[in-house]
Amino acid sequence: MVLLAQYLSINANVLNTYTKKAELTIEVEDKDITTFASLGWKEVLGGLKSAELGCEFLQSFTAAELDAIMWPLLGTVVPFEVRADQTAVSTSNPKWTGNILINGWSPLTGSVGDEATVSQGFPTSGAVVRATA
Repeated sequence: MVLLAQYLSINANVLNTYTKKAELTIEVEDKDITTFASLGWKEVLGGLKSAELGCEFLQSFTAAELDAIMWPLLGTVVPFEVRADQTAVSTSNPKWTGNILINGWSPLTGSVGDEATVSQGFPTSGAVVRATA
């Protein structure tokens, strides 16, 4: 599969026009439950789950565009949706939804001659849900 038309929505704002990359990583912490009965083998159980939505955007300071959308969200928890393709949600195009904390915003990054981009990671708050309908 080649990602050609990824879909990203943050706080009900569809951001495909600005998005170069959206990456959802989900982890479960491992809890060591090893005892002497483990006979030298480590045993683990799953603990707390966490996730992060990593994004790379092409910046825009034009009224009602990217920076104007994201700046007011700083410090708030808002809904997100991400999927591999902009077509309808289905078994071959699932969506992941949840809430993220907008815990940072880097409006200006880059060197001389670079495209104006924003790379930012947002931690999830609560459950991430996968749906196919």
